[in-house]
Amino acid sequence: MTSAAPAPDPFRTAERLALAELVADFTRRDIAAQLADWEDSGEIPRSLHEQAGDLGLLGLSYAEDIGGSGGDLIDVSVMTEALITAGGSGGLVAGLFTHGIAIPHVVDAVGRHQSADNTATADFLLETAVRPTLAGRAITALGVTEPDGGSDVGALRTHATALSADGQQVAPDQAQHWRLNGAKAYITSGARADFVVIAARAFGDGAAGIALFLVPTDAAGFTVVSRMRKMGWHCSDTAELSLVDVDVPAAALLTPSPGAGFASLARHFAVERISLAITAYATAQRCLDLTLDWTRTRETFGRPLNSRQVVRHDLVEMYRRTDVARTYTHALIADVAAAHSDEPDPAASGFPDPTLLLRAALAKNTAVEACDFVVDRAVQLHGGYGFLRDAEVERHYRDAKVLGIGGGATEVMTDLAAKLLGY
Repeated sequence: MTSAAPAPDPFRTAERLALAELVADFTRRDIAAQLADWEDSGEIPRSLHEQAGDLGLLGLSYAEDIGGSGGDLIDVSVMTEALITAGGSGGLVAGLFTHGIAIPHVVDAVGRHQSADNTATADFLLETAVRPTLAGRAITALGVTEPDGGSDVGALRTHATALSADGQQVAPDQAQHWRLNGAKAYITSGARADFVVIAARAFGDGAAGIALFLVPTDAAGFTVVSRMRKMGWHCSDTAELSLVDVDVPAAALLTPSPGAGFASLARHFAVERISLAITAYATAQRCLDLTLDWTRTRETFGRPLNSRQVVRHDLVEMYRRTDVARTYTHALIADVAAAHSDEPDPAASGFPDPTLLLRAALAKNTAVEACDFVVDRAVQLHGGYGFLRDAEVERHYRDAKVLGIGGGATEVMTDLAAKLLGY
């Protein structure tokens, strides 16, 4: 009796292997040698967005009819892994692909307006922000977190007031424009962004009162208060923002009903968590690769480091944790891609299955835990050199810490998992 042939690996099709090679070549040629300088300057150049846009990388998982490159979450994971393992970094991914946590909310709104035959508003959002961002000609960030809010999204204080054409306060469904006031903090790419998707209270108290708005950063009253100095992700600018009587047109409202804004954030946070899991295990893999090379060539007391049992055991444990995190996350990504395969825009899809929400939280925690262990052992096995800023593993060590904080802290993910499991 012959056994059935194993199912093909969806992450290693001919097209995706070619994508990985394209991204690796791009990283080695245009990123790796310049990354230290970008770390020192505190930002990546806008020209890199243009290059990535021209290669179609910024548009992966977005439909071609809105300016995307097609594909799905599997393609995004292949790209991210290739970028980091070829010499990129988590900070580089955060800065270059910031739109991944912002533009889906705009894409959702475009689709909703198209379905309702509101073509003027759909075209406004599409041509103003979506197409330029996916082409690398604009940068769009997400502004949710506030200086005293953290992960408590339902308690944010930034508020939006519905106004008539002559500036009188009206009911939300009568708004001709909106006036925003508040503050945001820890906003990735906030200092360079052309647009920020701002979460503001527009419909009353609690989570149901939150709405999302597309806000141009050149609007009167919008200010970058400061560039925030960080432990890691130095090449990814992070900003504190202020909004004082910032007026936006009615078309800038992305979620027009109570509850829709919070629901949109909750849906897309799941994709963000998967993306952070990818960054975590890819960073671990890069540090393992670097450490393998180091321990094979570095000699102490007349022998290479990897000739010692304690070092080999560390390397095996680094491999095990990385592989477990990658395998678990890949299985989740494949299921998410399959669940959304019939939808017009996978990047804008929700997570109706609570099992997928649970697995996204667990994937993030699993990959972050693996990354934390691997980057620590990588620096340790590099010895004194690993402690220097010249060592690539030192950068990954610093960058790794934020992965357990951003997109929902590890503790928040564990509590979410408990709720989803009914514990």
